[in-house]
Amino acid sequence: MATHKSAEKRDRQNKKNRKRNIAAKSAIKTKIKAVIISVDSKNKENSINALKAVIPTLSKAGVKGIIHKKNASRKISRLTKKVNAL
Repeated sequence: MATHKSAEKRDRQNKKNRKRNIAAKSAIKTKIKAVIISVDSKNKENSINALKAVIPTLSKAGVKGIIHKKNASRKISRLTKKVNAL
């Protein structure tokens, strides 16, 4: 357990950041699933709309450090390839 004032603050910040990161990752996974489901159903219009919704979310998560930048870039690239294959 933290005993110094700065360590206590760091502990509070870590808990807050952890909650935010978990929520953001969950939102990313949900949006990615929406793209994959629409691609599997071969619905091009829904796939494009779902992809347009997930790209900014992934980019923002990469910039903020929730996921690694290259991880975000790779996910965007793979989803785009799937949608373009329709």
